[in-house]
Amino acid sequence: MEDVSAKFVSQKISRTRWRPLPAAALQPPDVFATGSWDNEDNRISIWSAGDLGNAGLNGEYHGEPHLLCDIQHNGDVMDMQFLDQERIVVASSTGTVTIFRHHQNNQTLSADHRWAKAHYHVDQDTSCGGAACTGVVCNSPEIVTVGEDGRINLFRADQKDAVRTIDNADSSTLHAVTFLRTTEILTVNSIGQLKIWDLRQQRNEPSQIFSLAGDRVPLHCVDRHPNQQHIVATGGQDGMLSIWDIRQGTMPVSLLNAHEAEMWEVHFHPSDPDHLFTCSEDGSLWHWDTSTNVSEKPSFLHQGGRSTAYLSHSTMNQSVVSAWLSNDPTKDRMEITNLIPNQTLSVNSLDVLGPCLVYGTDAEAIYVNRQLFA
Repeated sequence: MEDVSAKFVSQKISRTRWRPLPAAALQPPDVFATGSWDNEDNRISIWSAGDLGNAGLNGEYHGEPHLLCDIQHNGDVMDMQFLDQERIVVASSTGTVTIFRHHQNNQTLSADHRWAKAHYHVDQDTSCGGAACTGVVCNSPEIVTVGEDGRINLFRADQKDAVRTIDNADSSTLHAVTFLRTTEILTVNSIGQLKIWDLRQQRNEPSQIFSLAGDRVPLHCVDRHPNQQHIVATGGQDGMLSIWDIRQGTMPVSLLNAHEAEMWEVHFHPSDPDHLFTCSEDGSLWHWDTSTNVSEKPSFLHQGGRSTAYLSHSTMNQSVVSAWLSNDPTKDRMEITNLIPNQTLSVNSLDVLGPCLVYGTDAEAIYVNRQLFA
């Protein structure tokens, strides 16, 4: 793990996110954002992953992340997502949703727009009673938030009021949300349900409901396959990884034994989705690799993994589908690696982009691995 650089930041990190790369970018990502929780003074921070210029002779990477700018945030950072290269949407435990703008010319952060108490238990206008906003997802200019109050909000970055609110979307806590398509979203809740909502429909009911059989384990995170939108991964309180095919049935296609405690985040690699990453309260971060045996890989996958970030190959996608949806994907098709050998406290968040991984922990540290596929 010598290609991982660590930075101790004296605050518990709840979220880490790479800034998206411009469409034609060939260089690996460099800038990322973090949010903190459970501190007296929580902060949104923008970091540079370190100087690639001082890579060693063999291309190994030296240097540690350094802070570009930060700003105070009221409440715990429950979730965050870049809206574009300048703006980040942040969900707070107070129920407020804020868009922060990163001014790259003078390296400052400012609050661009705020929806106070987008989530609340009793009355939006009272001084107390905000409900935590637990999840946010962006497809610029649209922003969807979910919360402890079972509410779903649809905002637009350029509009003061919510475009749409589904007040009683769920009788339990909604933990996470992602876009399925531009007009459909997926939510997961605290009673083991995955629901699809069609934002074009005026009725406030999900168009489909899927659920874990049996024990209704709370689901904490969800991600969908970037190329095959019907493949969805979720993780929950029991640390299991569930793979769903939303075209068929109402139960997961496969349940994979994973972590020993809550799974906090799950992410398909955005451009190489036969790789999946999960992190957990148990202090581990797992890399799930369903790419078939190396000998069968197209030759462009051999070059240190770097080129995979910008190539998508129809034959590859076919193998991916069969891998994630086979009845027992672990059998001879999947390699699982724990990327944190000496685990201690909870790994709350991770993000992957190109050859780079960033993650943050309750041990008040952020880590960057810039050679994920080396």
